[in-house]
Amino acid sequence: MAVENWVAGQIADLTAFRHDLHMNPELLYDVERTAGRVAEALRAAGVDEVHEGIGRTGVVGVIRGQTNISGRTIGLRSDMDALPILEATGKPYASQVPGKMHACGHDGHTTMLLGAARHLAESRAFDGTVIVIFQPAEEGGAGARAMIEDGLFKRWPCDEVYGMHNRPNLPVGQFTINSGAIMGSVDEVRITITGRGGHAARPEQTIDPLPIAAALLQAVQTLTSRNMDPIDSAVISLCTIQAGNAFNVIPQDLTMTGTVRTLREEVRDMIEERLGTMVANIAAAFGAEGKLDYVRHYPVTVNHERETALAAQAAQEVAGTDNVLLDMPPTLGGEDFSFMLNEVPGAMINVGNGPSAGLHHPEYDFNDDVITWGCSYWTTLVRQRLPQGQA
Repeated sequence: MAVENWVAGQIADLTAFRHDLHMNPELLYDVERTAGRVAEALRAAGVDEVHEGIGRTGVVGVIRGQTNISGRTIGLRSDMDALPILEATGKPYASQVPGKMHACGHDGHTTMLLGAARHLAESRAFDGTVIVIFQPAEEGGAGARAMIEDGLFKRWPCDEVYGMHNRPNLPVGQFTINSGAIMGSVDEVRITITGRGGHAARPEQTIDPLPIAAALLQAVQTLTSRNMDPIDSAVISLCTIQAGNAFNVIPQDLTMTGTVRTLREEVRDMIEERLGTMVANIAAAFGAEGKLDYVRHYPVTVNHERETALAAQAAQEVAGTDNVLLDMPPTLGGEDFSFMLNEVPGAMINVGNGPSAGLHHPEYDFNDDVITWGCSYWTTLVRQRLPQGQA
């Protein structure tokens, strides 16, 4: 395949680019160096337009094909930000910024899309327009939403949009995808219980928030076991409790925080409503006040059926039919590409990273052998979706 031959000649430079990003990780929207390097590389590749500062620090490149008979445009998206994790890989190109590392492979995602953009800008062997989208703040900052709110799809309307993520322990050279809900919604909960503090030796004069929290912890689990269809999936995890600062004082207040993950918006709505009722009423039963702050972060990531089939078709041309798994099970991890899929039909595919530590682990590292596969997938998808000589 021509693109594989092209990547073979570029792999050393692309690998060096990936290693440079890995050594210099940046978090959330503070990706000025990373975005600057991407913009510089896009301009050097001859990309027609390069726009910086979209959604604060996002980068958008516009690549026009040899012809534009169809008038069609597709978007290809990558994420750029790292995680607040201390790296433990021991690699020669390990993070030089203590407490920050590319533990999810966004350095590899950025490199693969950059490689594809270089090839597309050089060959122009397609009809229409390709928008390459490099977004900040996927790891909890909703950078995709910020770019959309900054006019991403109004300034560059797309007929379809596609994303790609690496998957640890899926063999290199394999892809996996499925239509429908593939990743969960991501919501944050903060529960505050206000009782009446006092001396631990005189509990009858207090309203102790700790037994209330214990009752609530038990009751919350019935939201998934007794309030929703067992076929549906959801997780409610209360992960922190903060109360008091002395061994002999019953605290006045208690705060719990946690996360809710679902695969259907209807389930998400139910949990928010029922959890709020449960917090207020259980606290009231003890004579206390309970308050729920429920913050919706990422929606459910839903691959569109038609675009899923199209993405799979491109992967099959690259890797062979047997190496594209069409039954990818959903996960309750979140992905802010969901915001883009709510605006434009599209799909996210996973590419195998080979044997490795899991995502968000201090020993994780993106596999450089995947670069060729990712670049080939992107360019094949463009060629299939924007074929020349068709109106």
